[in-house]
Amino acid sequence: MNKRNKVIGGLLGLCIGDALGVPVEFESRDSLKINPVTDMIGYRTYNQPPGTWSDDSALTLCLADSLCNGLNIQDIANKFVKWFYEGYWTPYGEVFDVGNTTRIAISHLKNGKNPIEAGPNDEFSNGNGSLMRILPLAFYLEKRNIEQQFEITHQVSRLTHGHLRSQMACGIYIQVAINLLKGNTPETAYEKMKNTVSDYYSKQPYVTEFHHFRRIMEYDISELPEDAIKSSGYVIDTLEASLWCFLNNNSYKDSVLTAVNLGGDTDTVGAVTGGLAGIYYGYKGLPEKWISMIARVEDIIKLGEKLYEAIYGI
Repeated sequence: MNKRNKVIGGLLGLCIGDALGVPVEFESRDSLKINPVTDMIGYRTYNQPPGTWSDDSALTLCLADSLCNGLNIQDIANKFVKWFYEGYWTPYGEVFDVGNTTRIAISHLKNGKNPIEAGPNDEFSNGNGSLMRILPLAFYLEKRNIEQQFEITHQVSRLTHGHLRSQMACGIYIQVAINLLKGNTPETAYEKMKNTVSDYYSKQPYVTEFHHFRRIMEYDISELPEDAIKSSGYVIDTLEASLWCFLNNNSYKDSVLTAVNLGGDTDTVGAVTGGLAGIYYGYKGLPEKWISMIARVEDIIKLGEKLYEAIYGI
């Protein structure tokens, strides 16, 4: 599969997963077992029309937009500020959902704080707000060395989430995504990630946080039963749930529907799952009906083309 298909698939796959989850965010798993999401719907939690994506996609698209001109941490920060205060890269010109940690960090960025010091770094600031938007870095970092892959991922996490645990969750996710970009199967991408990550995070300061990732790193997360998988906004829960959904399905559609129907933080689990599944199954593996319903779909595809040309274009 060509890289253009994977880049556009990753961005749009994330947005679709997000939009599937927006209407049922905070609904319980039990209620979704009775009335599962099977298609793109609207309204309910946020009273938004079908195909509306949230801050997860908006911040992902801000990052992708910035990377079209190379890596510039300050420019990424400026785009995040523009999103929050001016509605940049929102579906309809206004922000309707933002996490507390991200909100605090963006106010720091607006006030001129050094971007890599902006994200709160206390233990209680480990929501999934940097994980949900980190995907475009996989394209930019694929050909970089391991040191750069981790260092840059950590820096971009720190714009909103400064704690090591959030940085490491992003590091794990980006390694899986990079392995998928290289043409590996989901299972191989996951196993190769374990080797790379174990080597890198076995040193200080990361080793003190490593035990939080035990279920991903020491076991096969896909073999856990569904009731052992949590789908909350905690970064570990979101990372585990997304890997579990991706590894336990054989299509983009089934991966994201499984993610959303776990309940809880449905938009973000859908987005994080959808990013990996979108890379693996590609733009051509996304349901055409869902693509056609996504807000600003032409803008997203155009951005994917631009990002592909900037990174892989000859």
